[in-house]
Amino acid sequence: MISPSKHVDAFIAKFDPPMAKLIRSIRSALRKRFPTATEMVYDNYNFFVIGYSPTERPTDYIVSLAANSKGVGLSFNHGATLVDPKKILLGAGKQNRFIRLPNAAVLREPEVEALLDAAVAQAKPLPESGRGCTIIRSVSAKQRPRKTLGGKLG
Repeated sequence: MISPSKHVDAFIAKFDPPMAKLIRSIRSALRKRFPTATEMVYDNYNFFVIGYSPTERPTDYIVSLAANSKGVGLSFNHGATLVDPKKILLGAGKQNRFIRLPNAAVLREPEVEALLDAAVAQAKPLPESGRGCTIIRSVSAKQRPRKTLGGKLG
């Protein structure tokens, strides 16, 4: 039986090395930001996704890292209800909003930290202690290519 950690490593290894490095750095930063959250992993047709949730329910996720061959985004589950004075959130859906993450340092920008704090405040409470687990929720047999021609970030 393969551990969830080994599965995640294999999913990330499908990407070009620069993108894989970016995904790992953002995942590490999110894990530090949400140490007690459950990581829910999806290797779907369009995107590789890791959601951070206070529970094992997919609908409870606070934010998720979403990656494809062109880049990485940070999706806010209830982003449409977040106060966004700097207008950095993208998307026009009824619920979800996202930002693009060219690097993990974006997560430390004050306006992004404010959005993360607000997203946590409106979500179910995260466990106060312990270490969150990683759960592989789904893997699609058919997937869009994870690598780009030439291996360069878009």
